[in-house]
Amino acid sequence: MDAVIERARRIRLLVLDVDGVLTDGRLFISPSGEEFKVFHVRDGSGLVAVQRAGVTVAIISGRDSEAVTRRAAELGIRHVRQGVADKDRELQALMHELGASPDQTACVGDDTPDLPMLRAAGLAIAVADAHPALLAAAHWVTPSSGGRGAVRDVCDLLLSAASA
Repeated sequence: MDAVIERARRIRLLVLDVDGVLTDGRLFISPSGEEFKVFHVRDGSGLVAVQRAGVTVAIISGRDSEAVTRRAAELGIRHVRQGVADKDRELQALMHELGASPDQTACVGDDTPDLPMLRAAGLAIAVADAHPALLAAAHWVTPSSGGRGAVRDVCDLLLSAASA
C-alpha cells in the first residue's frame, strides 16, 4: 500500500470513465430512447473535495450522454470528453493540454476499453467489479463497486495521500 500512497501523492489529474465507474454500468433506456443514469451522491462529494484540494478532474467516456454533461457541470468538472473511440489518444491530448505528466495522472476504469488509459497512467485504478484484465493492470482496486462509492474511495485515497 505504501507504493500506492506514493503514487497517489503525485496525482494532479484524475480521469474517470463513466459507465461502470461513476455509474453501476447498467443503462436505462426509455421506449422513446431517453437514457437515464444513476450517480452516487458520495462520489460527487468526493469529487468536489479533490478539486478543492487542487486535483483537476476529467471524464473520458465512450458514450455520449446529456446526463453526464449535466452531472459534470453540477460538480464543476470542466474537462468532459464523450463519444471517445480512442481513449488513450484522448488521454494523451488531455495531459498535454493540462500540462500533466503520466506520473501526475490517475485513471479509473472498469472494462477493457479503459485499459489503454490505465496503462498510460502513473496511478491505474480499477473499480472492485472491474473486468479481470483491469484488475490485473491496476496499481489499486477500490473497495467499492462502480456506481456504489468507488469514485469516493479514489477521492479519499488521493486526499489521504496528500495529507500523509
